[in-house]
Amino acid sequence: MHTVLIANRGEIALRILRTCRELGLRTVAVYSSADEGAPVVTEADEAVRIGPGPARRSYNHIPAVIEAARMTGADAIHPGYGFLSENPDFAEVCAAEGITFVGPPPSVMELLGDKASARAAMVGAGLPLLPGSTGAVDDPDTARALAQDIGYPVIIKAVAGGGGRGMAVVRDPGAFDDAYRRTRAGAASVFGDGRVYVERYLDSARHVEIQVLCDAHGHGVHLGARDCSVQRRHQKLVEETPAPGLSAEDQRAVGEAAVRAVLSVGYVGAGTVEFLVDPAGAHYFMEVNCRLQVEHPVTEVVTGVDLVAEQLRIAMGEPLRLTQDAVRLDGVAVECRINAEDPARDFAPTPGLLDTVLLPGGPFVRVDTHVADGRRIPADYDSLLAKVITWGPDRDTALRRMDRALAETHVRGERVATTASFLRDVLAEPDFRAGRHDTGLLDRMKERALGGVRA
Repeated sequence: MHTVLIANRGEIALRILRTCRELGLRTVAVYSSADEGAPVVTEADEAVRIGPGPARRSYNHIPAVIEAARMTGADAIHPGYGFLSENPDFAEVCAAEGITFVGPPPSVMELLGDKASARAAMVGAGLPLLPGSTGAVDDPDTARALAQDIGYPVIIKAVAGGGGRGMAVVRDPGAFDDAYRRTRAGAASVFGDGRVYVERYLDSARHVEIQVLCDAHGHGVHLGARDCSVQRRHQKLVEETPAPGLSAEDQRAVGEAAVRAVLSVGYVGAGTVEFLVDPAGAHYFMEVNCRLQVEHPVTEVVTGVDLVAEQLRIAMGEPLRLTQDAVRLDGVAVECRINAEDPARDFAPTPGLLDTVLLPGGPFVRVDTHVADGRRIPADYDSLLAKVITWGPDRDTALRRMDRALAETHVRGERVATTASFLRDVLAEPDFRAGRHDTGLLDRMKERALGGVRA
């Protein structure tokens, strides 16, 4: 591996570029017309414009990305997260072109990207699942009867869904048929696949995920558990590791089970096995993300492991340098996502021109970003501006440092609002401070703000 094309944009593209530079690898950036002049474009050894702003005509347009690799002599492609990162067709095209895809084999991505086949595979590997359909349910009468047997509330999920999209929570049997039709139609429109499945919905659940690394020689390790329970519309805002409320023994047991499960299907690379944890501490498999996660920095901070470097070494065919006994978690790390969104308007995106960008610094603070004064935030992409990560020897210290860091965060611009101030409110919530929070925390905050009316 000599030249890595970074098939992404924003902070993750810069993050990948920096590790490539440390490893002595040449880098190629690709960019859309909306991202002309972006930091990764000027920092990379070479940059290629691949299309206009809309992702379907640039970052998600496989022929344009492959042509850029051909033009620049790239022998590897790192997809980051989002866009083509979990697209098995793209990985197959890379293989056909003799380009190393930094990620799992296409067959494994196809298996685990299909939520129905992933559930079946993980049951076979011994992971527990919530009560629900074993595969896709294509008939509304069958789905309705299954929901009745499971017991409400239930959640309808797109088989091809991800990123918090393609799902609907149903609390009332009378609302099931409409939710089923809407979820199928939305899944067909967004993912090109209208299949859905149904499972029990947990109102008071924690969202916990295990970071795994597996090489092509049958070895795998886990790097602890992250808690990602602070979410709006099933999308994460705050992440931390270790997961509060789970004992070290429980985290170790879930981690070992996750590694066994992914190795059983031939997983190679970095990945995340996601679970829901109920109030009694029981954990249930949810999905596998076959890529780097947005929240990977918290794991890097407490383990000292560069996950991008490990991805690249695995893609080169090297065996893992880590053994499970050598993995150490030091202290606590917390990440907050600074998004160009307005919490007062149900987190509506607020793209626009930035005139002031002041981000925090100081000891034990890491900031992953791609923005600066004078940059325009396009409406075409995800609203993430920056990730602020703090470390402490204990959770209280890490949270105090995060509150200080958020207080120092000032991002302003034409019609631009951010989540920074709102996140300070989240960190001040008694349930969050005590580590008792779950995926319903933001809904309860919203309900309280509206005077007790359920949103």
